[in-house]
Amino acid sequence: MSPIIELVLQSTWETVVMVFFSTLFAILLGFPLGIFLFVTSPRGIAPKIIPYQLISRIVNVLRSFPFVILMIVLFPLSRVVLGTAIGTEATIIPLSIAAAPFIARLTETALNEVDKGVIQAAVAMGASKRQVVRKVLIPEALPSIISGVTLTIITLIGYSAMAGAIGGGGLGDLAIRYGYQRFRTDVMIESVVIIIAMVEVIQFLGNKAATLVVKYPIGSFGRQKSPK
Repeated sequence: MSPIIELVLQSTWETVVMVFFSTLFAILLGFPLGIFLFVTSPRGIAPKIIPYQLISRIVNVLRSFPFVILMIVLFPLSRVVLGTAIGTEATIIPLSIAAAPFIARLTETALNEVDKGVIQAAVAMGASKRQVVRKVLIPEALPSIISGVTLTIITLIGYSAMAGAIGGGGLGDLAIRYGYQRFRTDVMIESVVIIIAMVEVIQFLGNKAATLVVKYPIGSFGRQKSPK
């Protein structure tokens, strides 16, 4: 196997690792945050204006940060947590923090699209707020949430390529260091083609998952006798 092919495979693996773990951590951070934003919003099931406004402003600020600047700002955090601010592992932290606000907003938007009549029916049957969220809101909004996560993963693939410009590794680093700086057009093309292929695969899988959830609802309130 030629050295270039080995580099391409290694860089592809680094990109996959960055995107996978940053998506996982972004969901762990952003999904509960999105539920909180919906529940405490003025139209939510437990309105709390001050906490909602505070968290909403923080989410908006983080979403507005250009990723490259945010990554530089979070260098000290990566250094404290991992002992380094360079490399694949260190890039996961800023990627996760950059993606979490998107997950939060997309989750909030998906929950806002749930039919209010279904929520009122669950409340009328004696469901608690926790049961409404778990048994009604999440199952009903799941297709939209999956589509939002798919969009976030695609965005993270682009972010991971940008991270390569400042020592993040992955296909972006390969395209810049071995493609652009060494005038290897073939390496740049290979990197771009792989990134496009990854995006296409993720979009296909995301669409398929959303379609399956619509066709076979998971724990939908309308298919249950009563919330438990």
